[in-house]
Amino acid sequence: MTKVYLIARRMFTVFLVLTAFLAQGQERTLTGKVTSSDDGSAIPGVNILEKGTTNGTVSDTDGNFTISVGSNAVLVFSFVGYASQEVTVGTQTSLDVKLQSDITSLSEVVVVGYGTQQKKEITSAVSSVSAEQFNKGNVTSPTQFLSGKVAGLSVVRPGGDPNQGFTLRLRGISTFGANSQPLIVIDGIVGASLDNVDPNDVASMDVLKDASAAAIYGARGSSGVILITTKTGKVKKEGYVNVNYNGFVGIDEVANKLTVLSADEFVARGGTDYRTAGAQGTNWFNALTQTGVSHTNNLSVEGGSGTTSYRASVNYRKTEGIVKGVDNDRLNTSLSINNTSLNGKLRLSLGLTYNDRNQNSINLSAFRYAVIYNPTAPIFEGAADNRDGGYFQRDLFDFYNPVALSKQQKFGGERKNLLSNFRVEYDIIEDLTVALNYSINEETGLNGSFWSRRDRVTGFGAQGQARRDTYNNTSKLLELTTKYTKKFGDLNFEGLVGFANQITDSEGFAVQTKQFLYDVNGWDGIDFGSQRQGSGTEASSYKNANTLRSVFGRANLNYKGTYFLSATVRSDSYSGFGRGNKTGYFPAISGGVEVTKLVDLGVVSQLKVRGSYGVSGNLPPAADLALATFAPGGIIDFDGNTLTTSDQYVTLRQTRDANPSLKWETKTEVNVGVDYGLFDGRITGSIEYYTRTNKDLLFGVNLPAGAPNPFDPTEPANVANFAWANIGTIASGGFEFSATYNNVKLGGISWSPSLNFTIYQKAKIESFKVGDLGPGELRLATPGSPGQNANPMIRNKVGETVGNMYGPVFQGLNENGGYVFDSTDPTKWGVIGNGLPNGELGFSNSFSYKNWDLSFVLRGVFGHTLYNSYRGFYENRDAGSRTWNSVTTSKTPFVTSVPEFSSLYIEDASFLRLDNASIGYNLPLKGNSFSNIRFYATGQNLFTITNYTGIDPEVRYSDTDNGDGFQTNLAPGIERRNTYFTTRTYTLGVSLKIK
Repeated sequence: MTKVYLIARRMFTVFLVLTAFLAQGQERTLTGKVTSSDDGSAIPGVNILEKGTTNGTVSDTDGNFTISVGSNAVLVFSFVGYASQEVTVGTQTSLDVKLQSDITSLSEVVVVGYGTQQKKEITSAVSSVSAEQFNKGNVTSPTQFLSGKVAGLSVVRPGGDPNQGFTLRLRGISTFGANSQPLIVIDGIVGASLDNVDPNDVASMDVLKDASAAAIYGARGSSGVILITTKTGKVKKEGYVNVNYNGFVGIDEVANKLTVLSADEFVARGGTDYRTAGAQGTNWFNALTQTGVSHTNNLSVEGGSGTTSYRASVNYRKTEGIVKGVDNDRLNTSLSINNTSLNGKLRLSLGLTYNDRNQNSINLSAFRYAVIYNPTAPIFEGAADNRDGGYFQRDLFDFYNPVALSKQQKFGGERKNLLSNFRVEYDIIEDLTVALNYSINEETGLNGSFWSRRDRVTGFGAQGQARRDTYNNTSKLLELTTKYTKKFGDLNFEGLVGFANQITDSEGFAVQTKQFLYDVNGWDGIDFGSQRQGSGTEASSYKNANTLRSVFGRANLNYKGTYFLSATVRSDSYSGFGRGNKTGYFPAISGGVEVTKLVDLGVVSQLKVRGSYGVSGNLPPAADLALATFAPGGIIDFDGNTLTTSDQYVTLRQTRDANPSLKWETKTEVNVGVDYGLFDGRITGSIEYYTRTNKDLLFGVNLPAGAPNPFDPTEPANVANFAWANIGTIASGGFEFSATYNNVKLGGISWSPSLNFTIYQKAKIESFKVGDLGPGELRLATPGSPGQNANPMIRNKVGETVGNMYGPVFQGLNENGGYVFDSTDPTKWGVIGNGLPNGELGFSNSFSYKNWDLSFVLRGVFGHTLYNSYRGFYENRDAGSRTWNSVTTSKTPFVTSVPEFSSLYIEDASFLRLDNASIGYNLPLKGNSFSNIRFYATGQNLFTITNYTGIDPEVRYSDTDNGDGFQTNLAPGIERRNTYFTTRTYTLGVSLKIK
């Protein structure tokens, strides 16, 4: 037995030696590089471990690694913020690995007001979008990153005007007047402009949607808050420097053209034929438009040494629109420096951004005339020195050559913006931190307008007209905050208290003259205008200031990672309100519970149920609404002798009566939400339901002439018979849903789809009066001239939805082609449409395969209607409309009646649009100075599925043609005839990372 044992032991020993020898013979050195699948950048510090062993290594600062392994080895790659990946080595001697972003990990820390929170602790409605999730392509504003990404947030720009900004609405309408856009906060600077930051410099964006989340910003949070965090430098190793370049060229083409009659069809209809022998007429749309070309170049340098890091960037954009004369160029620069000292207790940061934007534009009515101008007419006629400047023109009503209009009127301007910010943080003790933040935001602008002597729209009557205006706005913000964090057993506490003081100064002046002998100098020779007084002239200036002082505090509790509670309060005092009402208070409370910590829910890996209540406010559209205001009342001659001018003076005219009781607009909101995760976080998302009431809305009211001022007993009688008052209340609500499937594996393809949708309870007017004062009902938005100035399309009534369209219902045509309506009595007309949407959806997708990546975003809006003004004016074939060309669509009947507003021209504008699609390729690199080279192609607004036959089915949240800038939100759903045609954009670009 012993002999057998010895033989077995010797054989086993020989087996082990042979096995070790064979294994040693198969072991070899493996080299490789680890990069991010998002942008191809190297990832330093990745843990690389041979599975089942302790053999491992870490990637260096350039993502490179070396490890000795056997042929059957399986390597596990792991790094914070990325999904772990296993790779079988096989016979490979080199290996390049691309790690996929772990979306769940990336979103664990969310930026909130005056700090950050772990996502699992948040009990309010907050959405976060990281750089990896941003929309791609020719992005000119950071808000485009969010289009289709956040439930409840609308990012719209009807038409394709490159000089027009984007309209933002978070959870619908929040006020009657101005300040309906969400508050913008950039790196903690409250009220900053989107022009302060270039899209290439944005690292992440967080959206505070409900009043509980926004209450920390008090008087400015009623319309929601968007927090923008910019990129900063990092110290990866001593003397580290990284250079990034991103450049692209974009091509714009017209995405949608209206169909009109050809020259022959126009003449056959009865139009005048201006063609000469051999002439074919003019395609006016082609004559006005061009292929737009834009290019962007961005260069950034970041690095650091020791305890100091920095990042500097410069970005230049040049954009040409689809119409000659519509363009802009913009220069953006930024610099950030961060320093840590005193063993990490003291942290200093300095941020500077500067941008300079120049833009030129035309009278957008040129689009209207490009559609309706006589197609038989030529562009030019006669000598260049005739009264029309050589362009074909005729003395007919509303008949202007669109090419002449684009050349003989000129509008332009330059805007400069400088934002400087200094922040210091100091840890007094381990749990107590004090921070001081000081920023200055200064914006200056210089604008010019010129109408040639030969311009038929304005210049003929004025014999040439020019205008120049300038402005300067400065905001200075000082904030002091103290944060205390402490753990008491199973309870985590965080407290924040702060003080803020913001002073805003605005000033400017304008000059306008007319009657020029020459056109040579345009607005640069405004002194060549001989008429300095009267209609068409102006000499004005202004200066005003306001102060907002604030005290705020917040407490967050986290018990065992299961129960969460947050309470906030802010007090704002504003100089622009009436006596006794200058201070407003904005409290909020929210709480939540992580159910999976209490109950095993199987595949449900997260289920946090939360609820919140909050109050936030809205600053008025102007700082002097509570005061009586005055304006020039005209020139009087004291002695009546017009030959003497030394006794001629401008008098005062009161334009507004005082209202010392004027106070804040406030929004009260209740939000119930659920954050969920399935299959260990593979599927994540949230569900929200909210109701809100906006009350004490500011609006102008007419006062009884000669009666005592009802708001100010000290004023014996009204003078201007007009004052601002808190008269309005609107109520709304909604349901929001979002879901993301993180990194679906389809063979070698990784796919991350994300879906969100919103269902709106449209804003309903609950009050439109204070006492006996107020409109009760407000009618807005007449179709316009010719012939349709009498009946406003929109009626805002108490008890009804904001923006309801009223009009006769089209029931068909009689035997002569005339209208047949349900009623011709305006008092019997009912609701025929509403421009606010019932819902929105966004469907985002990102794919990666080896060195390739693909992404696209589908965005849909449904349940809103639009008034198609082109059909409403130019569809009919009546004799009076023969001057203009006719618009023809799939909805066009043969109408012989004079155009008249009715349900015939109200169309369902629901649509589904491929907003964005991008494909990229990361060039494999080894042993050169580039750490990444990526080539990409992007398309924007590639197709739209809709039954709407106008220019653009996009939602119109406001109507700037109603003549009152404080009533634009009450007239949604109107596509005017000066809409800039939509564009489709194709982009080719390259991004480089230099070691």
